[in-house]
Amino acid sequence: MKVYIDIIFLVNIIFDFIILLSVSIVLKRNVKLYRIVLGALFGSLSLIILFIRLNRIELLLVKLIISSFMILISFNFNNIKYFFKNYIYFYLIGIIIGGIITFFNNQFLINNGLLFISKNNYNIILGIAISIIGINIYVKNMRDLKLNYNKYYKVRLYYKNKEIIINAFLDTGNKLKDPYSFKPIILVNKKLILEEGYIYVPYSSCNYSGILKCIKADRIYIDGLGYRKNFLIGLSDSIKIDGVDCILNELLLEE
Repeated sequence: MKVYIDIIFLVNIIFDFIILLSVSIVLKRNVKLYRIVLGALFGSLSLIILFIRLNRIELLLVKLIISSFMILISFNFNNIKYFFKNYIYFYLIGIIIGGIITFFNNQFLINNGLLFISKNNYNIILGIAISIIGINIYVKNMRDLKLNYNKYYKVRLYYKNKEIIINAFLDTGNKLKDPYSFKPIILVNKKLILEEGYIYVPYSSCNYSGILKCIKADRIYIDGLGYRKNFLIGLSDSIKIDGVDCILNELLLEE
């Protein structure tokens, strides 16, 4: 089996560069690109372990030391917390990228040997390209989740001596209220509430207007915020957020 040192060296630098760049993007380190390049070049020193006989513990220590210097070169040292956060994300992203490459290599392409010694070296480049796409999707989804996480609530809704437990979402654009009683209106999936004696409330928005069926509510318990009263339940069939059956009213939370 032939070992192409130049290809291994190049692939190793590209792999380390992508990991360090991903850490910089995810953690918003905003470091100079040349520092990431220098860190990736230093990481290529790990190739020396191919020519040195080491046991597992020694091999692990060498890798940890080299990766530590890669982090320091790329992101400098501010404090211990800063360093370890960079360090942890370095390995997490490395695991994600390595897993994508390994999966792609095993499932879709023929492997004639070890990943970095395979004759089909094009699969490495293709795997890295797919990894970049995967990291971008992962980062975007995590940011979206972080932005929306605080808007999800578990609520207990009480009306006419009944109680339902549902998942709710705080829509800051929902400021509906009864123009007569000035009570805020929350929207609930109409399939969950089968009642009579509706209150018909006119409403208007930027795009359309109409009449909304509402019922009187006793109270609502919002997890983390407590009880709220003096509001109406609007019945809606257009809640399109997965796993959510209630749209909270921002005015209600300000009570």
